[in-house]
Amino acid sequence: MALRKILTFDDSALHKKCRPVTEFDAKLHTLLDDMTETLYEANGVGLAAPQIGILRRVVVVDAGDQVLELINPEILQTSGEQDGIEGCLSLPGEYGLVKRPNVVKVRAQDRNGEWYEVEGEELIARAFCHECDHLDGKVYTEVAYRMLSDDELEEMYGEDDET
Repeated sequence: MALRKILTFDDSALHKKCRPVTEFDAKLHTLLDDMTETLYEANGVGLAAPQIGILRRVVVVDAGDQVLELINPEILQTSGEQDGIEGCLSLPGEYGLVKRPNVVKVRAQDRNGEWYEVEGEELIARAFCHECDHLDGKVYTEVAYRMLSDDELEEMYGEDDET
């Protein structure tokens, strides 16, 4: 496994639509392993392949007890609503307020090409939406209804808390 460089907002790869994965081979397995290692090193919740310069429909999400590998993900159903702070590994130090569904059901393929469905709530639902947006060339700032200043973050969380 190897750490990959996370691209920042000004990189054009973050603003392009990704192509579907068609080959489920050792190269894909290495990509997934590298993405997971990169996600953990960056202390993130989710990472999409375009964030490391790979324009393929591949996402990893840390669901707390496991890493979900979502290849060619499709959002099937959403319900409820949540309103909260969102950040992105490609926009370090920036946060905004974003409305997302509270429950999201996704259909995706695993590393071997087998289709499966998974449902996430709250933070995981937010991550599913955020990462799927990346696959379509969108970043959360395009759906945020307000970006937050450092002072607002400090007021919400206090100086010593990590957001």
